[in-house]
Amino acid sequence: MALRSKAIITCAVTGAIHTPSMSPHLPVTADEIATAAIDAAKAGAAILHLHARDPSDGRPSQDPELFRPFLSAIKAATNAVINITTGGSPHMSVEERMRPATTFKPELASLNMGSMNFGLFPMLNRFKEFKHPWERENLEKSRDLVFKNTFQDIENILKLGKANGTRFEFECYDISHLNNLKHFLDRGLVQAPLFVQSVFGILGGIGSDPEDLMHMHRTATRLFGDRFCWSILGAGRGQIPLATMGAAMGANVRVGLEDSLWIGPGRLAASSAEQVARIRVILEALNIDVATPDEAREILQLKGAENVAF
Repeated sequence: MALRSKAIITCAVTGAIHTPSMSPHLPVTADEIATAAIDAAKAGAAILHLHARDPSDGRPSQDPELFRPFLSAIKAATNAVINITTGGSPHMSVEERMRPATTFKPELASLNMGSMNFGLFPMLNRFKEFKHPWERENLEKSRDLVFKNTFQDIENILKLGKANGTRFEFECYDISHLNNLKHFLDRGLVQAPLFVQSVFGILGGIGSDPEDLMHMHRTATRLFGDRFCWSILGAGRGQIPLATMGAAMGANVRVGLEDSLWIGPGRLAASSAEQVARIRVILEALNIDVATPDEAREILQLKGAENVAF
């Protein structure tokens, strides 16, 4: 992967890891998600990675009808690439997780590249009070939880994506996930350029030490050569430091309240847009231009916003 003069910023505005009780700024309703996403795009995010929530209690949901209103609003207000999750929540079945992407046929969708232990229970040490019973229950259940994405699951998702013209953000939480991706590349089920999102700091995956980032980079370079576009996702307090290190090495970056609620030590981010603005300042200080949505489409060879089903 060569050093590049432009970097793609992906913003994940909400998700399944954090719950409404953890931050008053986490968007829950369709209007809140749309506003958060549009603001992030205005701040410089070329790609918007989107989950939905049940507006009654903030529970993650893959009901396509909860996606529809904010997808339409975001598309009408921005030119950003919309990236729909196939991860949903670790508590969901693969079939449930795929419903929005198969319904709306986005340009881009996320895809976890393997089954893994997904430990969120350490957050119980930080957060003690919850508005809704499901929040504590989901965290507790992660002590005995495997996020299921078998080889057959991944193959099924890839075939559905190909039929819809959807390409993937390959979320790689550990070195084994890179090897899994290489397996599918060798079989011709995925094509370059591979958008490899290296995820650091989730319990059950690789850690968040700089050496972990270097190990991911070395391995991806050995496996894929110049056939991948690298991006960095640091969970929690690793978000900005790891993105900065990766950007200096030629990576793209991902920020947003799905991945981290923070903008500084002990300070909650007011929005995902605030995190986008922070990483944009850092990129520009490194003399790296921020890619526009159309530049991201060209880099990742996406089908274009006119070819989605929303």
